[in-house]
Amino acid sequence: MTNKNILEEARSLTLPSREASLKREPSVSQFWNNNQKILEDAWAEWEIENKDNLLIPDETLLDPSLQKAIKDAWENPEKENAVADLWEEIIPGVYSAQFFNPERLADFRKYLEAVVNSQIPKRAPYGIQLNRYGIMLDPRSEGYLAAPNFQAFYNDIMDRYMRPIARLLLGTYGYDNQTFGFSIQYNPDKDKDLHAHTDASAATLNINMNLPDEAFTGSQVDFYDKTTGKTVQTTFESGKAIIHRGDVAHATHPISSGQRSNLVVWLYGDRMQIPRGGESSYGSVDNSESKVVTPESTSARERWSVPNSPKDTSAPF
Repeated sequence: MTNKNILEEARSLTLPSREASLKREPSVSQFWNNNQKILEDAWAEWEIENKDNLLIPDETLLDPSLQKAIKDAWENPEKENAVADLWEEIIPGVYSAQFFNPERLADFRKYLEAVVNSQIPKRAPYGIQLNRYGIMLDPRSEGYLAAPNFQAFYNDIMDRYMRPIARLLLGTYGYDNQTFGFSIQYNPDKDKDLHAHTDASAATLNINMNLPDEAFTGSQVDFYDKTTGKTVQTTFESGKAIIHRGDVAHATHPISSGQRSNLVVWLYGDRMQIPRGGESSYGSVDNSESKVVTPESTSARERWSVPNSPKDTSAPF
């Protein structure tokens, strides 16, 4: 089969119905699994076919101050405090910082629009099937965005940025080997809000993709502060990110005008393990020495490292 025919074959596939996807019928998984190789090859060919006018996403899209602090910390982990200083604590276990450079978001959004318009089948997160901008990002997910250049960028975000930041701010060391991600767009006539919930993650990074002049109203995010019993409300700004422990309860208010676009990525442990029982349980058992590894007992060098355990194949949804 020629490369052109691979694209044509992928684009000619008949996707499972919205109803079947919402019900998570067995035929839906069968469709994505049976066509995984075709879709992965099609995404690779799509990149080649559009190489002259398609962005290659990389970390230059991110906030310059964050880029520098991250680079310095990887070179010398003892400089990690400069990374922490960029993040503002909203409540315990919830922090916010500029993640994307607003001046480069238009380039990345153009890339994501090209992904949406590629006509290659892709799976939206279950529960937001009306939303054409919902896309699974991680290779463990059926129907994921398998474009090789995007995957290189995604892995860079997870390995070089999110994991050490989560370890530094949230103490997730030992529960962050595995990754997961998706995109979502809140829209007044489609996916308007999200009820109070916690995430099946050790850490969640939620990054706003709105352009600086792309306003919306509503869609505030409430975080429940277990230490005070109060709810704290925050609003996303262009390119801003919120990182939080998965066990922090949060909810999204209905959006009343405009649209809010976000990338959401998770970290969790092998076999879907996440910390249990609150802040004091963050850590892992070091079987070689039969002791509990806590955030206080991990070193800066350990925080700025990439796990060598294999990726598992299960996905939260």
